[in-house]
Amino acid sequence: MGACLGVCSLLSCVSCLCGPASCLLCGCCPSARNSTVSRLLFTFFLFLCTLVSIIMIIPGVEKELYKLPGFCEGSGSVLGVQIHADCSGFLGHKAVYRMGFATASFFFLFAVIMVCVHSSKDPRAAVQNGFWFLKFLVLVGLTVGAFYIPDGSFTSVWFYFGVVGSFLFILIQLILLIDFAHSWSQLWLRNAGEGSAKGWYAALCAVTFIFYAASIVAIVLLYVYYTKPQGCTEGKVLISINLILCVIVSTMSVLPKIQDAQPHSGLLQASLITLYTIFITWSALANVPNQDCNPTLLLRNSTGSAEAAQPLTTWWDAPSIVGLVIFILCTLFISIRSSDHAQVNKMMLTEESGAGASAGDAAAAESGVHRAYDNEQDGVTYSYSFFHLCLVLAALYIMMTLTNWYRPDESLRVLSSPWTAVWVKICSSWAGLLLYAWTLVAPLVLPDRDFS
Repeated sequence: MGACLGVCSLLSCVSCLCGPASCLLCGCCPSARNSTVSRLLFTFFLFLCTLVSIIMIIPGVEKELYKLPGFCEGSGSVLGVQIHADCSGFLGHKAVYRMGFATASFFFLFAVIMVCVHSSKDPRAAVQNGFWFLKFLVLVGLTVGAFYIPDGSFTSVWFYFGVVGSFLFILIQLILLIDFAHSWSQLWLRNAGEGSAKGWYAALCAVTFIFYAASIVAIVLLYVYYTKPQGCTEGKVLISINLILCVIVSTMSVLPKIQDAQPHSGLLQASLITLYTIFITWSALANVPNQDCNPTLLLRNSTGSAEAAQPLTTWWDAPSIVGLVIFILCTLFISIRSSDHAQVNKMMLTEESGAGASAGDAAAAESGVHRAYDNEQDGVTYSYSFFHLCLVLAALYIMMTLTNWYRPDESLRVLSSPWTAVWVKICSSWAGLLLYAWTLVAPLVLPDRDFS
């Protein structure tokens, strides 16, 4: 009897893993929309692949694998069986590039499959919101297959795919950051109008001061560590240009005409955009291929072996760690919520508010059952294809972040930091500043449109 119950329980779990997202919502969790649960599960797949990539690039992992008997070639045998697996092929930049290829291919496959899905009544919506165990098997299969790709020029070519994808993902980060900054300012100003005005205005001023103070300190440190009195002209020019642009957008945010058109515009948004721009500048300077102007270049190369017998691996520097944190927050932001502004929702192809969602919330509250309910019968709340494309770009971005944007050669013995990475990051910072400036002047340029 116990064995029969165990088999039934196992079959129930398997059917749940192959079924809709509602099965995966445990009884202790609050009721949630099916669209939100599905996005979180896809994001979990992305984070899982990221974790595997991090483990593969950690220095010393290969040495530990050789300590396991029968795991790697030359590590001994188990029960007389000798393993002939080259563990060096599963680690370092080679492994991260292949994990990035598998992850991007997985989400690109779903982006193609989910084109023009308009509601949950479409049969393809069941694939989007269910069959999670089968999806996991597909991801594992793509990962295993990626490690059988011949070395050759794969890493060199895939590097440029990563550069383009990372640039686009940085632009998505900037759009979400600008939207978050505007929403934050509007919320605090609204609270100041409804409650204790002095307290909210004091908090607003304090946060703005902290952001600007951190930006000023960071700029000083960039001049100290990434420039020299003689030479390093590129670094000086790039830092100075971004500093001037940040001063310009900060000044624009408090101009009387801008304030009349957008009363909620202010220095809080400008300070946050300034701080992020300085971070992008720092990240770009960390890729300058000149040891005299880049103190982290030698540090990151020093973790690799000087011997040709082992592949060169690197560890993260501070810009990469900050970039990893921003990647996690941005991806969760895409997965959990939509914007408070219709223009951003239209651009990102998301719209969480609607009658269907409200009706589902009410029904879930009345039933008292913790489940994921279908809120997309009348129409999807986000573009399935666009969401998967965002995860494709996120996978490419994290691949470049974990490898420090270094370009490997075909033999994977030499890693170089190209100027390509520097200019991609700098151009993305300029695009972000330009986009923020447009959000300030758009109501003046297009007075007939509603920007409320």
